[in-house]
Amino acid sequence: MNGLMDLFDGPRARGAFTLRTVMRPPWSLRIAAESPLAVIAVISGVAWVVPDDGDPVQLGPGDIAVTRGPDHYTMADDPAAEPEVVVHPGQRCCDLDGNSVHDAMMHGVRRWGNDPEGQTVFLVGAYEDASEVSARLRHALPPILVLTGDEWQSPLVPLLRDEVAKDEPGQAAVLDRLLDLLLIAVLKEWFARPEAREAARVQGDLLVARALKAMHRDPAHPWTLESLASEIGASRASLARRFNDVVGEPPMTFLKNWRLSLAADLLRDPGESVGTVAEKVGYSSPFAFSAAFKRVRGVSPQEHRSGARSPG
Repeated sequence: MNGLMDLFDGPRARGAFTLRTVMRPPWSLRIAAESPLAVIAVISGVAWVVPDDGDPVQLGPGDIAVTRGPDHYTMADDPAAEPEVVVHPGQRCCDLDGNSVHDAMMHGVRRWGNDPEGQTVFLVGAYEDASEVSARLRHALPPILVLTGDEWQSPLVPLLRDEVAKDEPGQAAVLDRLLDLLLIAVLKEWFARPEAREAARVQGDLLVARALKAMHRDPAHPWTLESLASEIGASRASLARRFNDVVGEPPMTFLKNWRLSLAADLLRDPGESVGTVAEKVGYSSPFAFSAAFKRVRGVSPQEHRSGARSPG
């Protein structure tokens, strides 16, 4: 388990979306936000999570769920209920005609729902722009991970519940760190369980683990399949086959995506230029890096940097 948590390298929320949701039945929300990871902790009442592919999951007081993006799902008081509100990317909330319901459903500081006194209350913490470390973790997670209140408890949930209602200087940073801690606690508990063993296969394959460690340690190195295989003492064919079986993609594809996600994080730092970031993640020139970044992520490095710095 330690290897997998090292691969995850700890969540690093930056302005994560954190909210106390208060609902009065009947209610149904279509979640199409595509957040890379979201944590849902039920305080009172009952909430169903209905994935597009899979069986509905009922959550009650004390239960906590982690959902994996970009999958869509529905949350409701009844698994058969038709959605009335759609949550789009960027946490933009609209009715079925596309009209914003944000103002109508906001009831004070980070308190949202169809009734401020509703009996169903749950906390939502969503990572809006997860780093590649969490993207690698998502490959190991099921679409919906659930820990029930009678199996697991954490003082972090009531602490987050109290802090989410505060409007004080630096509060966003407090919520980010609490969300990080809560997610790590949930994952630590889940990966210790028998049902998570298959997800942790990557840590049981020492050859693949060594390859990952080498790429994580020096992503800027001019790795090839041959040099990586030589580094870990394996044949190219064996490394390619086992890496693809365990991780779900070829080693060089993983490396490309890993580099670009590291770059996405580095671009947030105003002290870094496109050129310095390109060098740190192993590209021969800013032009080559910019072309690869836009091809994979759909925006240029400068556009990504501007979006990361925009308010809200």
